[in-house]
Amino acid sequence: MRRLRPLSEDECYARCYGAYDPTVTLVRLEPRRPRYELSVTGEQLRRNFEERIDARVEELAAELDAAEAAAEAA
Repeated sequence: MRRLRPLSEDECYARCYGAYDPTVTLVRLEPRRPRYELSVTGEQLRRNFEERIDARVEELAAELDAAEAAAEAA
């Protein structure tokens, strides 16, 4: 079904819940304040996190190799 015009919030309420009720009031929220600029994007944060994880994996592999070499030498 194609609507000829968008419905207001009052009209939608009336269609969903029936006739107007004087005890019900619609609350209009204030506009949100603008967001501030961040120094890093989410994508950059994700990449940095992956790099740190990869560095830890390489570090742990090097420690494991050193421990195995020490065990063989003993």
